[in-house]
Amino acid sequence: IHAVLESHAPEQVAVEQVFIAANPSSALKLGHARGAAITAAVIAELPVFEYTPRAVKLALVGTGAAEKEQVLHMIRLLLGTRKRMSLDESDALAVALCHAHTNINAKKLRGLP
Repeated sequence: IHAVLESHAPEQVAVEQVFIAANPSSALKLGHARGAAITAAVIAELPVFEYTPRAVKLALVGTGAAEKEQVLHMIRLLLGTRKRMSLDESDALAVALCHAHTNINAKKLRGLP
């Protein structure tokens, strides 16, 4: 993760908040991955923003109850791509786009360019 942060030099990091998984093993793996990403961001002195799955879906699809396939469809429309991607890849892009959209609106509300 450190190498990715170094090579892409982001100014901020956005992650999805933990949700309660039906499978304890999946929840543990998700927690480890989030922990590693957040730790790398903190070490790199980057601000970390967290969004609930519902907020991400609402920002992208217009409903917090959207299915993963609907999110994938919106990602393709917004990015103008037909590239095949996994649901995990589209989830990651959805969090990034949610964050970008949230930041743009927050700046507008504060009167910033």
